[in-house]
Amino acid sequence: MAEELYFIKTNPIIAKINLYNKLDREEENILQFLPSDAKDTLENIKNKVKDSVEELTQEELLLIFQWFSKVYSSDHEEAKTQLFINGIDVFYEIPTTVHAENFLQILSDYEKLLKQDMNYIVDSKNFNQFLIYGIFLTEIINRDQYQDNILCEYLKPDHQSLYLLAENQCSSKEFDGKITPELQHHFADLYDLTKFYKGPIIKLEQE
Repeated sequence: MAEELYFIKTNPIIAKINLYNKLDREEENILQFLPSDAKDTLENIKNKVKDSVEELTQEELLLIFQWFSKVYSSDHEEAKTQLFINGIDVFYEIPTTVHAENFLQILSDYEKLLKQDMNYIVDSKNFNQFLIYGIFLTEIINRDQYQDNILCEYLKPDHQSLYLLAENQCSSKEFDGKITPELQHHFADLYDLTKFYKGPIIKLEQE
C-alpha cells in the first residue's frame, strides 16, 4: 500500500555527471543505508546512471530516493533540492495515504478501461490523457456539491471521448465524495505542471 506518491522528471545528462560522481564518491556512506548484500546492487545502479538514470528500475530509484531522504531527514525540501542537483526533479507529491491510494486506484481503473499498462515510467502524452480523465471524473463526482470546474469546461470540447469514459465510469462505480475535492486539486495541479512537458514522467510509490 502506497503511503506517499511522488512524481519525478529526470535530467539524464546531469545525473550522468553529478549523481554518478556522488554515488561513486559516497559509496561507503550509501552502503550503510542498504542491506548487507547491496554492493552489487549499487554497482548496477552506478552503471545504469552512467548510461541514463531512466534505465533504473523502480526499486533502484527508490533506494536512491530513500538514501537522500535519510541523509537529509531533518529537511525534506533540502532532500528534494539535492535530488534536483543530481538530475532527479521531484516536482509533485501526494503525501497522504488515502489520497495516494485513491489516485492509484483511479489510475488502475483507467488502465483496465483502456487496456493500457502505464508502468512506473510514463510517456508524458499518455500521462496527460490520464490526468484529463481524472479531472473529468472528479468533476462529475463533485458536480452536486460544487460549481462547475473551469478547467474541466475548458478541456471538454477537445476531449469528448475521455469525458464520456469518465461519465460511464461514474455511473458504474461508487466513489467516496469526501476525498474527491482533494483528488481534483491533485489532478489539476499535475496537469498544469506537465501539460507542456515532453519527456517521460516517473511515478514513485513509497510504502
